[in-house]
Amino acid sequence: MKKVIKTIIWCLIGAFVVYTFYFLWKQSQPEPEVYELITPAKRDISKSTVATGKLEPRKQVNVKPQITGVITSIKVKPGDHVSVGQEIATIKVIPDMTALNTAQSSIESARIELTEQQREFARTKRLYEKGVISTEEYQQGETRLLAAREQLTSAQAQLEVVTKGSSSRSGSINTTRVICPMAGMVMSVPVKEGSSVSATSTFSDGTTICTVADMSDVLFKGNIDETEVARLKVGMSTTLILGAMQDTKIPATLEYISPEGVQNNGITQFEIWASTVIPANIVVRSGYSVNASVVTEQHHGVLTVEESAVTFEGDSAYVYKLTSAPKDSTSQQWERVPVKVGISDGIYVEVKDGINGSMHLRGNKK
Repeated sequence: MKKVIKTIIWCLIGAFVVYTFYFLWKQSQPEPEVYELITPAKRDISKSTVATGKLEPRKQVNVKPQITGVITSIKVKPGDHVSVGQEIATIKVIPDMTALNTAQSSIESARIELTEQQREFARTKRLYEKGVISTEEYQQGETRLLAAREQLTSAQAQLEVVTKGSSSRSGSINTTRVICPMAGMVMSVPVKEGSSVSATSTFSDGTTICTVADMSDVLFKGNIDETEVARLKVGMSTTLILGAMQDTKIPATLEYISPEGVQNNGITQFEIWASTVIPANIVVRSGYSVNASVVTEQHHGVLTVEESAVTFEGDSAYVYKLTSAPKDSTSQQWERVPVKVGISDGIYVEVKDGINGSMHLRGNKK
């Protein structure tokens, strides 16, 4: 009995040793590489390039005063819609002392001249009535008198402009009221009530009271790298993706490509414009960051595969075709096949030659 038990124990020990060696051998064997199977399919594929930029209104003006003074009231705020001729602000004139002295001196000079011409004309008139001088001399004296009167009237009007911002001769024209020159939206009002403003002159651009833009007509303005600009043409279809609304895509048309590049951080870039019509249900703001996708090439109904199935070596491209049974995933066999590829959209690549739609190709490793 003891001998039987001893034999069984040795058998168990031997079996354990054999199993241990088998287990270690099994663990040392490399696992079979299993890859996903990809089947070529016909798709529409397009190649595009992306330019970054922002939205800007096509029409935008800086409203500036016609006179120098102090703002007494501002009647708009950013975001307001304004119409042509609407009053933007009111200005109180602060006379320039030099201009005021000059205007007052001009009035005095004109009055002296008028007094002199009145005396001269009175003398000429008496001589004319006595027949001493000719009609021509009389008319010349009358003309000089009228010119002196006009000079005084002009000097008085100039004084009114200096002190009031307008004159009685100007009628309805009033330079103390700042009027909007175009319809649109008020983008900014950089001044406040009580601020001093200056008119545009040879030595100054003038103070901007507000900026008005037509937000119904906007442009995409962006830059594109020199390696991509050669593939662009005016009139190409463009899709605008707003940074503030990633799910919103707005169709646009490429309108302008700059003929001159600009160096930016060592890279030559070219400015491009794209025109668009903003849908009524979308509210956009000037300065929105935008990615503009321009389709440079498009093919319809061509044979394509996922880019992961294509291996590139230099100028050549290859795929790996499955030669074993598709259902046998433990011992997949592959054959390297050279192919001719076309355009790629970053996910799928066009294959012009080398494969057909019934093949199973090697994809990513599982």
